[in-house]
Amino acid sequence: MSPPAIIARDVAKLYRRHTQRNQFKTLKSAFLSGSLVSDLTPSETFTALDGVSFEVPRGSTFGVIGENGSGKSTLLKLVAGITKPSRGTLTVDGRVSALIELGAGFHPEISGRENVVINGIMLGLSRHEVDDRFDEIVAFAELEDIIDAPVKTYSSGMYMRLGFAVAIHVEPDVLLIDEVLAVGDEAFTRKCLDKISEFRRRGKTIVFVTHSLGLVAKMCDDVAWLRDGKLAGHGDPKRVVDAYLTHVAGGEDARLLAGQDSAAAQALPERSAEEDAASGRYQAGRWGSREVELTAVRLLDSSGKERRVFAPGETVTVTLSVHAVKPVTDFVFGMGLFSADGVNIYGTNTGIEELEPRRLAGDGEVRLVLDELRLVEGTYLLDVAVHRDDGTPYDYHRGLYSFRIKSRLGDTGLYRPAHHWEFDGGVEMDVPPARDELALGQGHGPSS
Repeated sequence: MSPPAIIARDVAKLYRRHTQRNQFKTLKSAFLSGSLVSDLTPSETFTALDGVSFEVPRGSTFGVIGENGSGKSTLLKLVAGITKPSRGTLTVDGRVSALIELGAGFHPEISGRENVVINGIMLGLSRHEVDDRFDEIVAFAELEDIIDAPVKTYSSGMYMRLGFAVAIHVEPDVLLIDEVLAVGDEAFTRKCLDKISEFRRRGKTIVFVTHSLGLVAKMCDDVAWLRDGKLAGHGDPKRVVDAYLTHVAGGEDARLLAGQDSAAAQALPERSAEEDAASGRYQAGRWGSREVELTAVRLLDSSGKERRVFAPGETVTVTLSVHAVKPVTDFVFGMGLFSADGVNIYGTNTGIEELEPRRLAGDGEVRLVLDELRLVEGTYLLDVAVHRDDGTPYDYHRGLYSFRIKSRLGDTGLYRPAHHWEFDGGVEMDVPPARDELALGQGHGPSS
């Protein structure tokens, strides 16, 4: 069995924060101390990576995911040899080509032709090898007409395409990719993905950082999830991506809940329903006589936990806490569901559904159970109200409550009906493994 292409053992990377103390440390003192950061206090350093260990088998595709600032790009730069670990060891077996900061070695004053030669040699090719591959590089970048023009005259897209084309034609043993697939239009991006797929078929080792979780699930054999510089999960792509999405949903849930509390506490401008309608826009606000008041609005999952992030098809209960200043017998409760840009998706109330009011006195609670919230991924707004039968508002809350639907699926629109596909005759399709969309809302933690 061949040895792994990449081996990382307890890899850490520390950077020095900019401080006045020891600001101009000399190279001599660094050699004497053995480190540029050894004599710094913890407050003077920033740990980009901390104790990361993994192996990448030769010929496999390895994905690195995580939120911004989690250490993904730092890890790729360590693998590329651009920087060295502060602690631990990282070994790479074979020629490396890194699609990181494409075109970083290009000189703007000289032509694309000269830059291809210089960049190719910097990446390890001989002059003869660059000459042999030059036409193929330029054709891939689709820059035949302007290859002899100075690079400073190129658009940013052209610049990146030429950098990608050079790096991809180095014929590396290990290819490193850092979120560089948006280097052109859709057709060029597709060409880049096809080239990467060709590398996979030829048994090259690929490591790539991406926020595209669909691409991770489709292309990767193994995935590492970094969080705050540490390895939060490692292994099967589906399992690690599910854990990552659950973590992200939990953080977003907390932020939305915190923001919801502060929004509800704000002194909102009082407006009439007529003023709101006259504006012609969906505008957040609150109005009404307050003879009956909605004192709290919560969104609960099937276990009774308050949340603001759900998966398609989950049961969601809209819970209204109500207080009547004095007993009333004329009251209607209503709910409206809107997209983030104010498109009305659904609305109902107890009057429409022919629920007859008897008496409302003191404190109470009203619950509207949405058995299956079949919405596609996105942000949604909620209207809630209590009003008289003729529409006169006691307390109307417009757009004060938002929630998110998170999904790994890429369907579009607003509504996601229950459905399935059927095939007959000569039509054959491979069915993917069942997705547990509801796992996003069940609090699954990371595993490794």
